Amino acid sequence: MKTVAILYGGKSGEHEVSLRSGGSVYSHLDRSLYKPILIAVDHDGVWYLQQNPGFENDKKTLTLIKEEDSIVSVVPGFGLYCKNNKLEINLVFPVLHGTFGEDGTLQGLLEIAGVSYAGAGVLGSAIGMDKALAKQIWIQSGLPVVPFIVVRDRSISVTVDPLEQAVKDFGFPLFVKPANAGSSVGITKAGSLEELKSGVKNGFRYDTKLLIEPAIEGREIECSVIGNRKPVSFLPGEIISDDFYDYDSKYIHPESVRLSVPADLSENEEIKIREIAEKAFIAAGVEGFARVDFFLEKETGKIMINEINTLPGFTEISMFAKLCDVSGLSYKNMLTEIIQLAEERHHQRNKLVFKKE
Repeated sequence: MKTVAILYGGKSGEHEVSLRSGGSVYSHLDRSLYKPILIAVDHDGVWYLQQNPGFENDKKTLTLIKEEDSIVSVVPGFGLYCKNNKLEINLVFPVLHGTFGEDGTLQGLLEIAGVSYAGAGVLGSAIGMDKALAKQIWIQSGLPVVPFIVVRDRSISVTVDPLEQAVKDFGFPLFVKPANAGSSVGITKAGSLEELKSGVKNGFRYDTKLLIEPAIEGREIECSVIGNRKPVSFLPGEIISDDFYDYDSKYIHPESVRLSVPADLSENEEIKIREIAEKAFIAAGVEGFARVDFFLEKETGKIMINEINTLPGFTEISMFAKLCDVSGLSYKNMLTEIIQLAEERHHQRNKLVFKKE
């Protein structure tokens, strides 16, 4: 039996979401194939082996137990250690959403340690996390994206004010998004220049690079993708909400939105969305699994990529698992497939030569 370390928590604003995702992965892992151990990351980035796992909310949300003698260290070339003893694990399953978990930094650390891990690699994670960079790559690949303007913390003083340019190009309402954040953390909706400036100020609390995008009147469609070199997409779903799908709607007041799984789409729309999702996955260099989010514009019927999430939510209310399940892949079997893909990639990388022979 193989041992899988579920890594959850983290330093990002999605810490609490990760506790729920970790609980779901832990609960659904196939115990006939894998033995799970839990490693929690606190708000300061310290790793702790959870020797006596705790749960809240009827065993749906993992707690984080901090004990000095359970601190986990990552040793380059040797793996993970706790109390000077190597943790005998076969794979790390990270559910660290957002910064320091989904942006390639964790993946690079695990690569250096020589540890196999689930999900996208260093490059795919970094590209997927940076919404602006991902969109630029998709544009070069001929894929349709939501229009955007990039604002950096130093660009407010340039000759052409990007805020004025956004208003001129798109009009109101506008959305301000941190380029490197997830779960709608730091996103604001602006209906005036004053609100736009306030949204930009708020956005710079989370990142040094922001996107300003027009509000798209249409449907929010999401599509799960699993695979390495030959990814497979699943039936798309729809987020139905009276306002934009923000952090509170996703995790605090999920009753304010409705998930249509699968989405009510024409055959042609479904085929195009799934095809674009797979192409976006490949173009961004993603492996393992991801969720690709779209807008289906009401007036034109145009399909536009909004973003890709390389570590989407794994909670019971999260869309990723629901879309796999409605397509015939249960949560338990989904986790098994993701782990097998990670092992396949790790095996392939181990055959590479990194020094002159």
